[in-house]
Amino acid sequence: MTHTILLDCDPGVDDAVALMLAAGHPDIELAGITTVAGNRPLDEVTENARRLARFLGVTAPVAAGCARPLVRTPTWSTVHGDSGLGGVEVPAEPVALDPRHGVDVIIETLLSRPVGTVTLVPIGPLTNIAMAVRKEPGITERVREVVLMGGGYHAGNRTAVAEFNILTDPEAASIVFGEPWPLTMVGLDLTWQALATPEVLARLSAVGTESARLAVAMIAPYGEAYRAHRFTAAPLHDPCAVAYVIDPTLITTRKAPITVELTGTATLGMTVADFRDPDPQCTTQVAVELDIERFWDLVVDALARLP
Repeated sequence: MTHTILLDCDPGVDDAVALMLAAGHPDIELAGITTVAGNRPLDEVTENARRLARFLGVTAPVAAGCARPLVRTPTWSTVHGDSGLGGVEVPAEPVALDPRHGVDVIIETLLSRPVGTVTLVPIGPLTNIAMAVRKEPGITERVREVVLMGGGYHAGNRTAVAEFNILTDPEAASIVFGEPWPLTMVGLDLTWQALATPEVLARLSAVGTESARLAVAMIAPYGEAYRAHRFTAAPLHDPCAVAYVIDPTLITTRKAPITVELTGTATLGMTVADFRDPDPQCTTQVAVELDIERFWDLVVDALARLP
């Protein structure tokens, strides 16, 4: 079964691997790539997306979206290095930038495709998605599903309880979680299971393609940054969201209403999942457990299919 996705991203090492997984899997049709300020400023992440698209042979439009959160002052991640890709340069000229704003690409893609055929996969701050649904509320009825990387129901990484993508633009996240579309939150509780251990890197290196070599080159400094934060290896968060779209059986989920904390002094950006007694009509769910071996099989297979 082919899954049509629109990838909203802020590359970012793990965004780059997510894009590789999407580009290399035969069951994924990339309808578009939109960028948002997040891991790095908008111009940098857009340049990264454009170069990766050329390198991977992606023909979908690449469009720049929002350059800052809806309300708050932008902040950048430190684990991706100055370039956003661990200091690694993608050996390709950037593809042409689509002249449309990324928000309009999201809206026009959903309006031009049959209802229920496009899955939104936001793997950065949710600014573009929130802007799109506010500009054209009718898209909520056209989306197949929203599968996002962000949040967590136990702990955070930017603060004790808040994950980076959500905390960067909590107001946007609140809008997105509050819409009635089907939504799966692939948060830290799940993505911290996707560790790029030395054994995993050896598997990726053995693939032998230029794409695999690029992935390993980017993950190496990314891993060093995570080890400085007392991780044993770097978690590759964003590919988990793409993997769920490809094969939902890789990830165990639980239904729960999700609220984004907007006013707490110590809890701003917290994604509060209420597991007490979810309504059968609840449209949101959280990712809980990853089939780690099959997940990496999926990534290896995609890298083997790429240049």
